[in-house]
Amino acid sequence: MSRARAFLGMSHSPLIGLNPVAPEVGSALQAAIAGARARVQAFNPELVVMIGPDHYHGFFNELMPPFCLGTQATAVGDWDTPAGELRVDADAALALAGHLMDTGFDPAVSRRMRVDHGFAQALQALWGGLDTPPLVPIFMNAVAQPGIPRLARCLALGQAIGRFLDTLPRRTLLIGSGGLSHEPPVPTMDHPDPAVRERITVRSDPDPASFGARKQRVMAHGMALAAGDARYKPLNPAWDARWLDALESGRLTDLLALDEDAITREAGLSAHESKTWLIARAACGAATCEFRHYQAIPEYVAGFGVMFARSTA
Repeated sequence: MSRARAFLGMSHSPLIGLNPVAPEVGSALQAAIAGARARVQAFNPELVVMIGPDHYHGFFNELMPPFCLGTQATAVGDWDTPAGELRVDADAALALAGHLMDTGFDPAVSRRMRVDHGFAQALQALWGGLDTPPLVPIFMNAVAQPGIPRLARCLALGQAIGRFLDTLPRRTLLIGSGGLSHEPPVPTMDHPDPAVRERITVRSDPDPASFGARKQRVMAHGMALAAGDARYKPLNPAWDARWLDALESGRLTDLLALDEDAITREAGLSAHESKTWLIARAACGAATCEFRHYQAIPEYVAGFGVMFARSTA
């Protein structure tokens, strides 16, 4: 029995395969994803703990928890990602929830979690679909203020998950899905249109016409960003490098010096997704980075990073 751990941080973008990029850009990205996949398969995890965001497909402002563990989860199949049941280890999820409750955390627990491409895209890239090793999905709110978790709380949560894994003799992969710098057109409660505010408040499934219009809007945003349209916040490779440096070195407390408002101002509204990496990396503990890749890809509205580290304990 092994308590070995590994960490994988991976950005996601619904625009992969939709907006055109230069051949060398696409080839480099696919090579990086293939490199991550090969390392994950070589590690051969017995359990996957995955932290990911949602984009108003499973969680809405009528009730938006900062964190939620799923004991059962279904992928909705948005943006050409697979739909269906995730292979959730309900016993491990409940045990983790109990451990967190006993040690000062109060996560929500969902018996019917819905996840979108924020989870499914990485699973598809690594395992070709949703047929994965046993999984514990943890949702982190990255879009809905004021309940976006703060950096210090994310670090502490990751450390608490790590202490739980200390009691679990299983080879575990920690995945953080999201980030890095990016600001796609995800609406907020400050939107001037009451119909938009209602859509992100009340749980609902988009009709094909409205989702099609949203898809075209996001694609156009990416192409305008690539063309240098000043209306849209550019990617911030310097911010991304600072984030990646801290995770690679293990100096996670360095990130606590970042100002929460500055994350939005400097890296974008959705850069808070990067905190999923912080949680997963903190849960991994002492680790050596074996693979790091970064590309700023405005067509995908993504400072796209991939990092794999293996525990040294």
